[in-house]
Amino acid sequence: MSNWLDIVGVTEAGVEALPARVKNLVDEAEIILAPGRFLGQLASIGERELVGWNSPLSAMIEQVTKNRGRPTVILATGDPNWFGIGATLSRHLERDEFELHPALSAFQLAAAKMRWPLQDVVTLSLHGRAVENLHPHILPANRILALTSNGETLVGVAQTLIARNYENSALAVLENLGGTGEHIRSFTAGNAAGQSIGDFYTIAIECVAGPDAALLPPIPGLPDAVFSHDGQLTKRQVRAATLAALAPFPGALLWDVGAGSGSIGIEWMRSAGKAKAICFESNKGRAQTIALNAKKLGVPELKVIAGSAPASLEGQPAPDAVFIGGAVADKAVFQACWKALKPGGLLVANAVTLEGQAALFSRHEELGGEMCSIAVSNLSAIGKQSIFKPRLPVTQWAVRKPVI
Repeated sequence: MSNWLDIVGVTEAGVEALPARVKNLVDEAEIILAPGRFLGQLASIGERELVGWNSPLSAMIEQVTKNRGRPTVILATGDPNWFGIGATLSRHLERDEFELHPALSAFQLAAAKMRWPLQDVVTLSLHGRAVENLHPHILPANRILALTSNGETLVGVAQTLIARNYENSALAVLENLGGTGEHIRSFTAGNAAGQSIGDFYTIAIECVAGPDAALLPPIPGLPDAVFSHDGQLTKRQVRAATLAALAPFPGALLWDVGAGSGSIGIEWMRSAGKAKAICFESNKGRAQTIALNAKKLGVPELKVIAGSAPASLEGQPAPDAVFIGGAVADKAVFQACWKALKPGGLLVANAVTLEGQAALFSRHEELGGEMCSIAVSNLSAIGKQSIFKPRLPVTQWAVRKPVI
């Protein structure tokens, strides 16, 4: 199908400031979809079907696709392909059905005002997304530009920084960038309460760590203490080795089966952009703890399924990788995971019991892969003397499913 849709980026200067070629597309369209603040600028353009956006997102997509084949223009803020409707529609339309006409994005305008080289800045959207997504990026001296939903986003950002002992972080609220109402104000996270701002702004954050701030980088191996758990936790050193064996990559889906506290799934999502994870846990209390851990560690979109495997695995999207941390010796669980795993995907399983180890050795004999024993000792004491006290060794099996 030939191009019938043009997605046009508009700055705060308004529709009249669009380049002539792009303005012609607007003038010639049969249908124009836009937020209300842009539709108000189009009242004088003649006979056009002007349509305001519907919520939720699924309704917006339906609004667009039902006009397939008719000359249609979407007006959106800034660069529609950067956390915008263009990025969304690219998942629902064929490439030759639409064309993008970006304007300067809020990120570009904000970076210019802050004098920050944009290539060195984290850009993320908190528009319609949980503010906890900020957590993986809260690191000393990190610079962040974030899109917002409304005035409450600033409150959530400041509270999150304060809770992480980053209350001295510098914040700038950049309102209505590029328009007549442009306004910039700066303060620290600790002084954000009570600030009077509108709903259309971008937040610039320069992270300043307090003396007691925990360092929680996206590299796997977070301290055990940051996870709430009842003892069912893959310990730090073993967790780091396990994530290395699983090899996370952007957009990949992990099944964490017998997830315990969810540490493997959580660190999988933190370590690669847009990586996804489903944690399967039979204990309902632990399933609730997984959700809490995911939220406080910056991956609130992690999916948790409470139920016993293999039944709980049915109907879920095929994973790119599987970690089996519980019920390692259960043949039915393994077979269900292996069947669901995508060809070329990785399966990693850890065992500490003799029964679990025996199952892994048997599967290694049949399917190959790599086996290793991970032994960790921690400093302890006997009386006044220091010793290294060994933990239970972990047997790990990692195997790639053949591509046939």
